[in-house]
Amino acid sequence: MGKRIAIVNQKGGVGKTTTTMNLGYALAEKGKRVLLIDFDPQSSLTVCMGHDDPDSLPCTIATLMELAMADQELPDDIDQYICYMETNMIDLIPCSMELSAVDVSLGNAVCRESILKN
Repeated sequence: MGKRIAIVNQKGGVGKTTTTMNLGYALAEKGKRVLLIDFDPQSSLTVCMGHDDPDSLPCTIATLMELAMADQELPDDIDQYICYMETNMIDLIPCSMELSAVDVSLGNAVCRESILKN
């Protein structure tokens, strides 16, 4: 089983995106498989990883969270939600502005504390 590392802070401009990207690359250089998940509606990590127009991506973390909030089955083939990078060691579940709407909906969601877990 892999380890999970979360880099979080409510304050902006403290280096969360930079730390996440650099830590991901460092772990990949050590031979570890890395999955980065962008949870920022500004999509900074998604853009840093090479996706210049995150709002045009068909599947993002917001899509997965919407499925979970609607009590729909999450896909067995999660590959459609992952952007595979050229390194083959770092993958990304991108984000877009759509996450802002999900954040608002999350306030009224049943069992909202387990949406992210699911």
